[in-house]
Amino acid sequence: MADYLVIVESPAKAKTISKFLGKGYKIEASMGHVRDLPKSQIGVDVEHEFEPKYITIRGKGDLISKLKKEAKNAKKIYLATDPDREGEAISWHLANLLKIDEEQKCRITFNEITKNAVKNAIKSPREIDMDLVDAQQARRVLDRIVGYKISPLLWKKVRKGLSAGRVQSVATRLICDREEEIQNFVPEEYWSIVSKLFQLKTKASFDAKFYGTASEKIELKTKEQVERILKEIENEKYIVQKIKTSEKRRTPAPPFTTSTLQQEAARKLGFTTKKTMMVAQQLYEGIDVKGVGAVGLVTYIRTDSTRIAGEAQQEARSYISEKYGESYIPQEIRVFKNKSASQDAHEAIRPTHINMEPDGIKDSLSNEQFKLYKLIWERFVASQMSSAVYDTVAVDIGISKYIFRANGSKLKFQGFMAVYIEGRDEESDEENTHIPELKEGEEVGLKKIDPKQHFTQPPQRFTEATLVKTLEEKGIGRPSTYAPTITTILARGYVEKDKKMLIPTELGKIVTDIMKKHFCDIVDIQFTAQMEKKLDDVEEGGKKWVEVMKDFYTQFVDVLKEAEDQVGNVELHDEVTDILCEKCGKNMVIKHGRFGKFLACPGFPECRNARPILEEAGVNCPKCGGKVLLKKTKKGKRYLGCEHNPECSFMTWDKHTLESCPKCGNFLVKKSSGKKAQLKCSNESCDFTREE
Repeated sequence: MADYLVIVESPAKAKTISKFLGKGYKIEASMGHVRDLPKSQIGVDVEHEFEPKYITIRGKGDLISKLKKEAKNAKKIYLATDPDREGEAISWHLANLLKIDEEQKCRITFNEITKNAVKNAIKSPREIDMDLVDAQQARRVLDRIVGYKISPLLWKKVRKGLSAGRVQSVATRLICDREEEIQNFVPEEYWSIVSKLFQLKTKASFDAKFYGTASEKIELKTKEQVERILKEIENEKYIVQKIKTSEKRRTPAPPFTTSTLQQEAARKLGFTTKKTMMVAQQLYEGIDVKGVGAVGLVTYIRTDSTRIAGEAQQEARSYISEKYGESYIPQEIRVFKNKSASQDAHEAIRPTHINMEPDGIKDSLSNEQFKLYKLIWERFVASQMSSAVYDTVAVDIGISKYIFRANGSKLKFQGFMAVYIEGRDEESDEENTHIPELKEGEEVGLKKIDPKQHFTQPPQRFTEATLVKTLEEKGIGRPSTYAPTITTILARGYVEKDKKMLIPTELGKIVTDIMKKHFCDIVDIQFTAQMEKKLDDVEEGGKKWVEVMKDFYTQFVDVLKEAEDQVGNVELHDEVTDILCEKCGKNMVIKHGRFGKFLACPGFPECRNARPILEEAGVNCPKCGGKVLLKKTKKGKRYLGCEHNPECSFMTWDKHTLESCPKCGNFLVKKSSGKKAQLKCSNESCDFTREE
């Protein structure tokens, strides 16, 4: 019988920790939360201090019985759930179920799942932090009241199955407001003039853009203005008037926080926020690395801090010195400034062992795990390296009374860019632009002058990456809420994804209009950010969670009653398609169901014809040449099938690519097998394969 019982959330984490502790320890997993508010009712007694009515989560009875049995026979119990509000709450619920005294030092936390971190945590147990627990309870109760009070109103007035939420409603509003900005945008005309010049002696060419005069910058607004300038400079000489050279340093991006990891994984890997967090959790909880065993590869993944432990910084500097040389180490250790709203409870996301290079353990990782680990590893290493250095030059070229300006830069020292370059939402072409070596007073030749008309562009729609960035900047939600928030608004049909862009649906606009009109505080960005600050104050012991709830609920209950009286029934029109019902001939409409969109006959209930919406994969069937369609099973699993099914039997679970087979010309599919992925031909009679 084990002397010590350690309880974590997941079997993967249990497996990793068991490697570091001796035979006297029994490691068990709670499989996440063991108690929660009931789904069938609000579960909060608003009349009596907002007391939550917790129940055991359905299906966890046997697991709890097992944990009680193990706890009864153990000399000491350690609760080792994640080091955040949610983890603290899980430990508190476990302590209640296992009848552990609240004052007992049973709680252990670690920012990384490594041998030293786990053993040090075991040596320093503490009491459960009730401020953290109360902050989680406040968030849970607040979200439950908002959701369970407003959602029935939306069911009644708009459509069944809808929901409102404190963070999801604000996120939907941001997307709807952006769409409104785009629709109302009035483009403004502006012009540019680019002179394509060349050095007379070397014939080296370069571009110079119209700037204005020596005394002021001139904005080009009309064609007439441009034509007048072109006429003035016609047949005039281009003379180099001023040359300014300097050195520009580009510093590396800080190591990842939760939100910046989600943003960069979306930009560089095409991952959704949900996928990023799922894969990151796997890397944190532990991977079975060949020759090493189970090991947590990255530090805790829910953080808003860029702080790095001193020991990890020293290890990074030693690694960089050995791998790249002394010139790649900055003289002073880099310290990145946190945002003012940062809690700084945990380090930034970094590899736990810098010497465990991504390529060296690639065979132990799935394709997705490798890509994300490589991203985290490279970002961290780069963050501790020297700045990149550019030689820059700005040249003012005079013609008549006007100035054309040429800017150039040349990379002088790679620095951190030898390892990693941060992705950008908008690409820039300003770096490594060549300008020949010019002298003041020198005349340059003109190849061509290129005037162009432009129009200002509307703001871009949000992607998952830019939405996460905006939510963080505005203080809405916390790192752990971004992924489930985006997943929810997509699942509810408030927002659709077109390629990477998030576009509000008609339903999303209607619900947002109701929320803005009748629940303005709930979808008000400042109000939501202030509420997050109050929850943080609860966590830090500055406020009592019940008082926060009372302040909110006093106003909310009046607003809710007013909305119930004033909101009228909304008629939501189905989108009509040009697809005819094969049974009655009517144009079918798009409906929303629990598994997403589908086609249905508007003649219901007389005609009950319905069928799925089929999406073309953009490739042809290798058997009959028909269109290949993206299909779903009843459980939502995606597969490829021929449009001529059942006459044609082609189908595959593998993901399609747009790459053609070099042997037979049919499309290639990506097949994942264990930790590796390979490309193979979709034609069963062709044996072409290639490692990805």
